[in-house]
Amino acid sequence: MRQAIALAAILVALFSSNVYAGGDLGVGVIVGEPTGLSVKYWLDGERAIDGAAGWSFSGKDSFHLHADYLVHRFDLFQNPEDAQGLAGTAFYYGVGARLKDKDRDGDTAFGIRIPLGITHLFAETPFDLFAEIVPLVDLTPDVDLDLNVAVGLRFYFK
Repeated sequence: MRQAIALAAILVALFSSNVYAGGDLGVGVIVGEPTGLSVKYWLDGERAIDGAAGWSFSGKDSFHLHADYLVHRFDLFQNPEDAQGLAGTAFYYGVGARLKDKDRDGDTAFGIRIPLGITHLFAETPFDLFAEIVPLVDLTPDVDLDLNVAVGLRFYFK
């Protein structure tokens, strides 16, 4: 229930904003593993940095923080000549890192993420939708394999 209220509050804040939209910085929600706040900053037409801070529900409930460097391939879904700036559907891949406070004894896990996903940036509205699957390897406190799957929505500010 708290998640639904938090999501509703974020969406109301985004929709009621009179900030000019359609820029390089997107802020929104991510739902799945993890669930929380998502941020994305476009470096250029193909590369971006994204991150999330949220709650992980796999195993012991815990705080999750990650950041990724992403490369987008718009040409897989559309003719490059048809592209109008940052709009359309793209496959993306990248590499990143995760911190997760997950162990019963208070240890924090650090892992390497390999995000694979698909995103759609709308041409007429300043939103994107995304879905991703992320294999990862925790390196501390023990080596462990994990998998994150999530979907999300972001609003872009200029």
